[in-house]
Amino acid sequence: MASLILLCFLALFCFALPSHAATYTVGDTSGWDISTDLDSWAAGKRFNVGDVLLFQYSSSHSVNEVTKESFETCNTTNSLRTFSNGNTTVTLSNAGTSYFACGNRLHCLGGMKLQVNVEGDQASSPVGAPEAQPQPWDTTPRPSSKNNNPTTVSSSSEGFINGGIGSLILPILFMASTALDVFHI
Repeated sequence: MASLILLCFLALFCFALPSHAATYTVGDTSGWDISTDLDSWAAGKRFNVGDVLLFQYSSSHSVNEVTKESFETCNTTNSLRTFSNGNTTVTLSNAGTSYFACGNRLHCLGGMKLQVNVEGDQASSPVGAPEAQPQPWDTTPRPSSKNNNPTTVSSSSEGFINGGIGSLILPILFMASTALDVFHI
């Protein structure tokens, strides 16, 4: 019985590594849109390495991760990354400033661009979410009513990261516990 309790305790310890990465829906309910005040949306938020930005947008938009120079001039011809699936997740994997702009230059010039200052370093940060891939069954609602005054900040996603050395320790401990019970040691 004692070995079973020890096994349960060790399983919880090995597999319950907390992740404090937050997921932010860019523009909140307004989404990634020309009518969204993205500067106000980002103001006061603290972004950390491992956090995830969720961009939701219509087919007339795209998300381009760009350099500072491209951000300032709204030039997306040499984007670092380009997304156009309407439901894009970007994990903030490096400390520093990240820049995003709509691929439509007129939209970008009209304010559809986002600068986020990312705090922390990658070595001490939790693992972020994987990049989203478009799915044929994706029924995620797209923003339809646009306003410039988002009322809430998306909640952070507190979760657990499974794996690492814990994924090896648990089976070994289980086998050892079973051996102890079988041989009455």
